[in-house]
Amino acid sequence: MIKILLDECLPKKLKYRIEELDQDFFTKTTPDMGWASLSNGELLSMAEGEFDVFITSDKNLSFQQSISSSSIQVVLLKARTNIYEDLFPLVEKLPSVIKAHKPGKFIEIE
Repeated sequence: MIKILLDECLPKKLKYRIEELDQDFFTKTTPDMGWASLSNGELLSMAEGEFDVFITSDKNLSFQQSISSSSIQVVLLKARTNIYEDLFPLVEKLPSVIKAHKPGKFIEIE
């Protein structure tokens, strides 16, 4: 099982679309975990112990945090907006990225 955490800036519906991609994908949102109000640094620190991949649309995250020293992979979904319809086409590109996850890696999907 690959554990995936979705940032609160992403629509919750993406959680279900990602889980439909592969039966080994277990997805939670930051609100599911009670982590909605944490800063990015705190959030990544908490996620490291429980998740393999963190998915966000926060374009500033890679500049604000030291991802390379993290034990979690961060995936940035780069869409025109954060609405479901703009992000959904990017979800199809996630399976290979998630399955090949590596700690400390930062990947952008456009």
